[in-house]
Amino acid sequence: MRITTWNVNSVRARLPRLLDWIDRSDPDVLCLQELKCTDEQFPRAPFLDRGYHVEVFGQKAWNGVAIVSRERPDEVLRGLPVPEDPEARGISVVVDDVRIVDLYVINGREVGHAQYERKLAWLDALRGWLDEHCSPDELLCVCGDFNIAPQDIDTWDPDAWRERILCSTPERQRFQALLDWGLVDSFRQFDDRPGWYTWWDMRTRGFERGQGLRIDHLLITEGLLDAALDCEIDVDERGREHPDARPSDHAPVTLTLED
Repeated sequence: MRITTWNVNSVRARLPRLLDWIDRSDPDVLCLQELKCTDEQFPRAPFLDRGYHVEVFGQKAWNGVAIVSRERPDEVLRGLPVPEDPEARGISVVVDDVRIVDLYVINGREVGHAQYERKLAWLDALRGWLDEHCSPDELLCVCGDFNIAPQDIDTWDPDAWRERILCSTPERQRFQALLDWGLVDSFRQFDDRPGWYTWWDMRTRGFERGQGLRIDHLLITEGLLDAALDCEIDVDERGREHPDARPSDHAPVTLTLED
């Protein structure tokens, strides 16, 4: 099974290159974030034509998550980890006995901002949701755009990013709390080198300058780690020219599991 997470930064704006990427990469499960559309506006037809099932939790203009899968999903949950949250940031399904949780974590704007405090509370709620609904003993993948670079090696300039948003100690502590619960950062099981990023700021031409952060993750339980063959960041997709759509500011990240 190949599970991919990708913040597409508007599924309708990126649709031509998203479909081209699917045709090249053939993922079994594709977890999308930042759809920027409602459930009704999501372009289901080309996914259905390719043999995928589609589960969407959208929102007008902002946020939104979706899980696209070859196998028909079971146990679909929307609105996690905070059911009363008006923002569409979490969806979960079970595919082939694997629980897959797709998240778009709050950015937080800047350390000390009200949105930053809300982000920390949201992450605390996520840990509580795992306690209530999941087990470290099950086959579980919690993935998405976490808006957290968990270590200094996940930033292009640790000194420049020290204690800033996405890299602050409280954010990293919340990320570590997920690992302490029983999840494993799958990418770092296969590559512990610095210089790997999943997001680059378009405003500063970060991709062209090699200035990025690794903030998109696939966190898995030990049961899935036993089946993990690789976890790769498709940096080439971020730099690929396309006649019909600009790239997202994020690259897709794919976990490969043995069948």
